[in-house]
Parts: sequence; structure tokens; C-alpha cells
Amino acid sequence: MTPTLKETAPGRFRLDGDLTFATVASLWRRSRRRFADLSGRVVIDLAGVRQADSAALALLVEWLRLSRERDLQLTFTHLPEPLRPMVHAYDLDAVLPAHG
Repeated sequence: MTPTLKETAPGRFRLDGDLTFATVASLWRRSRRRFADLSGRVVIDLAGVRQADSAALALLVEWLRLSRERDLQLTFTHLPEPLRPMVHAYDLDAVLPAHG
């Protein structure tokens, strides 16, 4: 399923779909344009992510890098279960702000 990133309120987004090697590149291109218009605090809810692999983790890290470049405070909620062991294995627990 192609992922969609929908703004549910100012600075709040919900991500739905699959975050895999097959889908992440197109989402990255689309999301970069969205980040250009944001300011302040940004929350991305990952509860709608059905599948996730290491490409998903790379995307989250890139979003985090991009948010720091643009002086945004980025937080993820509902980190998909398949990503939790990877976050821990790559020692990203402190770097990847995730709640819920």
C-alpha cells in the first residue's frame, strides 16, 4: 500500500500505509516539500503504518535530520513494532524521539 502523509492539524501528521524499500523513496520526495512549509513543533503519528523495514527507519532518521536543519521539533508517535528492535540495535533510542 502506497503510504500517505496527511496533515490532521497544524504541525500534526498521520502516516498510513507501508514503509518499505518499495515505497519510501517516493514518500521522501513528497515529504521534503511539505517540510519546507513547516515551523515549530511537528508530530508524525505512525499508527497507520502496516509494514515497516529498515528503509522506514532510514526515512525517520532523514526526517529528523531535515527537521534539525529547519529548526523544527520533530516527534514520532506510535512507532511501529518492527522498528523498535532496529532503533535499539542501532543505538538510536536517544536520537529518535518517539512517544506512545
